[in-house]
Amino acid sequence: MQSNFAAILILTASLFLSACSVNVKKGENGDDKNVDIKTPFTDIHVEKNADSRDAGLSVYPGARPKPKTGSDDSNANVNLSAFGFGLKVVVLKYESDDAAQKVQKFYEGELKKYGSVLQCHTSHHGDYDGGGLNRDRNSGELKCTGDNSGNIVELKAGTEGNQHIVAIEPQSKGTDFTLVYVHTHGKDDTI
Repeated sequence: MQSNFAAILILTASLFLSACSVNVKKGENGDDKNVDIKTPFTDIHVEKNADSRDAGLSVYPGARPKPKTGSDDSNANVNLSAFGFGLKVVVLKYESDDAAQKVQKFYEGELKKYGSVLQCHTSHHGDYDGGGLNRDRNSGELKCTGDNSGNIVELKAGTEGNQHIVAIEPQSKGTDFTLVYVHTHGKDDTI
C-alpha cells in the first residue's frame, strides 16, 4: 500500500512539475526584463519596466525615474492570479528637483479622479499589499496606518481593493516620490 502511495505521489509531483513553465525575457543589457511563471495553480507576471499609465497617474512634470540602487528596481508591474484571486501591484519611483509641497499639490489634484484623497504621514514607506484582502474590496475605506507621524506624506485614493497611492519624501535637494497602484480581485472580477 505504501509503495502505491509513493508511486502516486511521485506521478502527481512529476505531472505538476512538468506543467510548470518559466519564461524570462532579457533586456538589451542582459538583465531580466519580464518574467512569466505558470503552474497549474498560479500565474505570475513580473514586468520591470512599468509605465505610469499602469499606475493610472501622470508623472509629475520634469520628474525623472529614480536611479536603481543595488537590487532595488525603480519600476515594477506584478500580476498574480491563483484560485479565483488576483493581485496587481504597480510601483514606480521618481525624483524631482521641486519641493515636496509642489509635488504633493500636483498629486492631490491627480488623485481626485479616484475619489476623496486621504493624507497620511509616516517615517517609512508603507506596505502596498492591497490591505483588507478579506473584506469587501470595492467598499473598504482607506485608512492611515501607524501613528500617522513622520516626514513622508502618503496620499491615497480609491478603496482598499482598488487604490492609488503617492508617497512623497522630501530630500535635501528636491523630492523623491513613488506612484503605487494596488488592485485585488476575486474570481468574478478582472484586473
